Amino acid sequence: MAQSNKIKILIGEDEKALSRALELKLSHEGFDVVVADTGEAVLAAMAKEKFNLLLLDLVMPNKDGFAVLEELKEKGSTVPVIVTSNLGQEEDKKRVEQFGVKDYFIKSNTPITEIIAKIKIFLDKNK
Repeated sequence: MAQSNKIKILIGEDEKALSRALELKLSHEGFDVVVADTGEAVLAAMAKEKFNLLLLDLVMPNKDGFAVLEELKEKGSTVPVIVTSNLGQEEDKKRVEQFGVKDYFIKSNTPITEIIAKIKIFLDKNK
């Protein structure tokens, strides 16, 4: 059986409706998508599989996105991260910049189609 060369995206998002919509749209675009609804689940998935991109919410149960970023940095993860959050304060954006986050979307201000388009552009540039 042939190995799949699909681009794998991990969605770290506890808002079920949003994670499902992102999962459906990204799958429809041909990506291999895994959804994790807690910070712990994100870290477990990252330890188990290799991903091309992590789409990460900052406010999640167990471990928030900041703690996930901190732990990934400590582990030397090179997986690019795009943050989707409703935290719009400059200090939050600055706090995640130190982790090399590639993009930052305010969920309530950004249509899913725009997030998908940005993901595709980012992944195309980084093939």
